[in-house]
Amino acid sequence: MKTLGIISLSLLLLIGCKQAKSQSTILKNEKIRKSTEAVPLQQTDTVFTFDNDDLGKIPAGWSQYFTGRGKSTDWKIVDDNQNKVLAQVSSQPIGYHFNEIVYDGFKVKNVALKVRLKGVKGKKDQGGGFVWRFIDADNYYIVRANPLEDNVVLYKMKDGKRTDLPLLGKGRTYGVDVKPLGNDWNELQLTVIDDLFTVYLNGIELFQVTDKTFTGAGKVGLWTKADAVSYFDDFEVKNLGK
Repeated sequence: MKTLGIISLSLLLLIGCKQAKSQSTILKNEKIRKSTEAVPLQQTDTVFTFDNDDLGKIPAGWSQYFTGRGKSTDWKIVDDNQNKVLAQVSSQPIGYHFNEIVYDGFKVKNVALKVRLKGVKGKKDQGGGFVWRFIDADNYYIVRANPLEDNVVLYKMKDGKRTDLPLLGKGRTYGVDVKPLGNDWNELQLTVIDDLFTVYLNGIELFQVTDKTFTGAGKVGLWTKADAVSYFDDFEVKNLGK
């Protein structure tokens, strides 16, 4: 009888553990589902001027991330000649380190992006650009302009590995070379229509890329690499529909 009681008690404990684990899984999945639903698809156009954001802080509604090596990133609103701009100011000299800041208010699939950017300083890297169809810190698309190299390159970041993508009609050329960008303001633009990405610099079309790695809606934001201290202003997001 004592043995039978022990067996019965063990069965009850096993069933209880399974039920608790099942309930935990349900709650975890529900949390993920609600988190996904909490970010609506963008329906209207948005312009981020950063004029009303607090100096020294991340803009309201944005989150910062980094990919690769290192321990942190540092995005904040700074003053640039009496004009508020969004800046990445961390200057840690780590090669495979990528800084991202994304807007949490919506997701979008097909989109037109435009921003003014200025490469302030950096020995390993300078400048920056956009991220789009951002899923997490290790999965998204990037296009950036670099004043040190005077080129513009489009990449995908897949599982934390960055790969430059071939240009339509030209192949894998590591983007395109451009006129010297200097340390003044330049305007970077991008249009995304399904798997076709078109890149512009200062109003001139540079190249197109096609890729189907990330096909759904994602967050949009801004990006720098390594020790690039960069300023961004007048970030425009235009929804281009499904």
